[in-house]
Amino acid sequence: MATSCFSNVDEYGFERSSDFDYQTYEDFMSEYLKVLAKRAKKWAEIIENGRNLQRTATLKRYVRKGIPGEHRALIWLIVSGGEELKNATPGLYQHLLDGPHNSEVSEIIRTDLPRTFPDNIFFNNTKAYQLQLYNILLAFAHQNKDVGYCQGLNYIAGLLFLVTKNEETAFWLLKALIENILPDYYTPTMDGLLTDIDVLEELVRIKIPDVHQHITNLGLPWAVIATKWFICLFAEVLPIETTLRIWDCLFYEGSKIIFRVALTLIKRNKGNLLACQDFAVLAGCFKEITKDSIVLHCHDFMQSIFKEPGSLPRSAITKLRIRTSERRMVLKKARFPSF
Repeated sequence: MATSCFSNVDEYGFERSSDFDYQTYEDFMSEYLKVLAKRAKKWAEIIENGRNLQRTATLKRYVRKGIPGEHRALIWLIVSGGEELKNATPGLYQHLLDGPHNSEVSEIIRTDLPRTFPDNIFFNNTKAYQLQLYNILLAFAHQNKDVGYCQGLNYIAGLLFLVTKNEETAFWLLKALIENILPDYYTPTMDGLLTDIDVLEELVRIKIPDVHQHITNLGLPWAVIATKWFICLFAEVLPIETTLRIWDCLFYEGSKIIFRVALTLIKRNKGNLLACQDFAVLAGCFKEITKDSIVLHCHDFMQSIFKEPGSLPRSAITKLRIRTSERRMVLKKARFPSF
């Protein structure tokens, strides 16, 4: 194998595993860098010319093809609605940092900081990064007391900060994501998350029925399959640039992107999943499908998520959410009659 010119740490500070395939990555990057250069030029023209960045078919197409790293903070803030939130309450972030603060919440956040991205050199070796992540999480917990702080938010906020390099921008993006795009995912009951896991199961039943039946027969709970995918929004699951390309679309198109990614992973690996004849083997296979060769090739993967699952209208997801939420409520009342 040729000697690689790539570092054992990526541009966001994540250490590469000992079995990282540098040759495959070099082959991919030699082509992808050309794509990035082309996209960066087009985005620069839009931004420099002061064109309207309102929601249009053209902007949606640009977002799907990828936002260059240097423009992500700006574009994410605009398309997510975070900029409107910020402009509506100027000074809120600093006001929240000034306190007063709940000591119990503060301590829980401090405890989680060292566990956040242990394979990232910035969070491991730079105390300033941990302090800024603490500020983001502390401010969010005190402005949204219904959510407060729960595990999983540290990974979301941490990656937002690695991308934006600005703690206040990361705070507003976190607020837009948790309150508007993924409501009830991170509340104490996690009703939104549990509902969407049920929705994914129903989508697989509709679109990939043989896989759904096989999973049902082996008794693997969908919560085991999808909880980490959904709660971390594929951070710590898929390669970093692929995750960020998913987030580009998530901020613009909303939570249905999560279903597109999950369905694509399952559909592309249908044969491997159906070959599993044991509960534990199937669970292991679901971990392995996130290492599917296409996930490294983020441009190809992002094209596939808009083809593989087929039609996925927002109205259909809304109906499934209502139906599965009602079903969960009936089951809950049956188990706890006094509820």
